[in-house]
Formats: sequence, C-alpha cells, structure tokens
Amino acid sequence: AGDALLTHTFELLTHPDLTRHFPPTTLLSVINEIAQAAGCFGMIGGQVVDMESEGQQVDLQTIEYIHTHKTAALIRVSVRSGGVLAGGNGEEVAALTAYGENIGLAFQIIDDILDIKGEQERLGKQPGSDISRHKATFPAVVGLEESTRRAREALDRALSALEIFGERGETLRELARFIVEREF
Repeated sequence: AGDALLTHTFELLTHPDLTRHFPPTTLLSVINEIAQAAGCFGMIGGQVVDMESEGQQVDLQTIEYIHTHKTAALIRVSVRSGGVLAGGNGEEVAALTAYGENIGLAFQIIDDILDIKGEQERLGKQPGSDISRHKATFPAVVGLEESTRRAREALDRALSALEIFGERGETLRELARFIVEREF
C-alpha cells in the first residue's frame, strides 16, 4: 500500500490538470523533495537503520535519526510541500518545515509510548510488539517519562513555528495537539 501511495503521489503531481495551475519548476522542486524524503536519505534510510538496530543497544542519536527519517520525514515534506504549492514565502515555508519536523518527531515518540501503554483496539496492532521485536524506541533509550517530556517539547516547538500564521494556523495547531495528546 505504501509503495502504491508513494507512486500515486508522483502520478498526481505530474497530472496535466495540475501542471496547468503550477509552474513546472515548482512541481519539479516538490517532486524532488518528496523523492528525497521517501528515499535512502529519508524514510527508507531511517527504516534501514531501524531494522539494523533491532536487538541492538542504541543510543539517543540513533533513535533520533530513525525517528526523524521515517514517518517524520514524510510528515515534514507533506506540510512543506503544501506551503510551497500554496505560494508561501520563504519564512512561511521554513515555519511549516519546522512544524512538520517537530510533529513528525512527536508522532513517532508517541507511537513508541502507545506501543507500551496503548490498547489493541485503538492501536490496530498488538501492544508490546516493539518490545517483543527488540525495536529501537525512545522509551527503551530514555524511559517513558523522558519520552513523554520530549514529545511535549516537540509539540511546543511545532506550535511556536506556527505563530507567524496567527489564526490561519489553528487547524495545524489542533492536529499537532491531537498527535501528542492521543489517549494511551
């Protein structure tokens, strides 16, 4: 499904209807950024390090690399691409990039916490699956309390990045709060 959706992204971004509304250089730039975020220096690279880390003792730097290069990279590029396609200026796109990076990191940290404290009905998977597979997670490296603190710090950074948008950023603020405040 992930391969199909990623491929569909490129199909949509090169569709003739879309190319009538955006300059080709803008579309090429967005396509390039999405490819990088999904490729070996983004999601795939993070996934490789994640798989290689299973059963290994990892440090905080490694877990941060994994988390910022997996789902977080896709969230960052999604938010950033929206800003670019909407005609955001450099300051706005930079703010959206910071927001995306931080909610992406918060999402991954909370996902790790939910794997320990969550309920199967809400998770859609068996709780504890990360532990049983000896996956590299934030709680395994820094503990639950510190993981929660770090997720909240990432939320605060994401919310701060949106200040330049005033009321226009409210939907993104609500999304960020939802990501961090999901029920355990």
